[in-house]
Amino acid sequence: MRLPVISGKDMVKLLSKQGFQIVRQKGDHVSLFKKVDNEPLLVIVPLKKEIKKGTLLNILRQARISREEFMKLIEEL
Repeated sequence: MRLPVISGKDMVKLLSKQGFQIVRQKGDHVSLFKKVDNEPLLVIVPLKKEIKKGTLLNILRQARISREEFMKLIEEL
């Protein structure tokens, strides 16, 4: 399954719909926070036109979103 190209802005929207809240922005990086089962999740998203594949996979891992779940969420954007 090939990952689609997504911008940082769209990734922030997608994570916001999943319950993440923007806690700060420094330069072109946005920090998003969510508490899951009393465990804090912090995800940093670069606001680039295209997020690189490795960076995208790392964001998904940090946010605990599977590739399959991501593909479903991206269709809803």
